[in-house]
Amino acid sequence: MVRFQLAFTLHEHPRANCLRPPARHNAGLLIVPTCQHSKMDLVQTGEVVEEEKDALLEKFMEFAKGVCNKATDRGHWADYIDPCSGLPMMHTDCTAPYGEVDGFSALLGYQTANAAGCKVLIHPCWGTSVYPATLFTKAPVNVLKKVIEEVESESIDTGYYQNFMSI
Repeated sequence: MVRFQLAFTLHEHPRANCLRPPARHNAGLLIVPTCQHSKMDLVQTGEVVEEEKDALLEKFMEFAKGVCNKATDRGHWADYIDPCSGLPMMHTDCTAPYGEVDGFSALLGYQTANAAGCKVLIHPCWGTSVYPATLFTKAPVNVLKKVIEEVESESIDTGYYQNFMSI
């Protein structure tokens, strides 16, 4: 059984765009957007869809908390976004929400659509069967890679990294 199945990429903070990450100073900031392929179209409604969203949220939170704690333990600023509120989980002094869908659109060029008044992400392969979530760090890329490897090795069930593209 695979515990996490997250695809992700690394991006330096683009200075000339509208993204508002939770860091006060964005120099050296890495943005790490993650995607999980869901079992169903998450635009749909109902109890089964909500259970799937909750399960994907829990997987992301466990992954992101592990990565951010390890980066912080090494002296590097790190935080992750609660996809439900758009607010950072570790540094609560930021009250401006981060838009996951806008972030994926700006960083990766993913298409978006409106569904029931909400902006939704359209993954190029998975369509709307995707759960996007983002973490941020000022750790150097080599440190971030090491931290991710450690989080993976500490997990009983490993193998959650499907796509790692360095900047």
